[in-house]
Amino acid sequence: MGRGRQKAKQTKVARQLKYFSPQTDYNALQRELHGPDPFRQSGPAPAEVPEAPETDEDEVDDTDDWSRYSATDDYEDWATKRRA
Repeated sequence: MGRGRQKAKQTKVARQLKYFSPQTDYNALQRELHGPDPFRQSGPAPAEVPEAPETDEDEVDDTDDWSRYSATDDYEDWATKRRA
């Protein structure tokens, strides 16, 4: 018992959802789904901020002084300690 009232209410809500057709703004839906337009600025233009030059530590710079590194550069010391 008691299920009749609950089922009737669910049926009523289901019918309202099935037959109710609100005016759909497809342009607003498209804007919401696609996000902001990258070519359209909203608001004042941002101030020009100079970008810092990118530095990559792996990048070889020809102006570095490589004379401070020897061909063995402590490798032999490390290798002998590893073997022992």
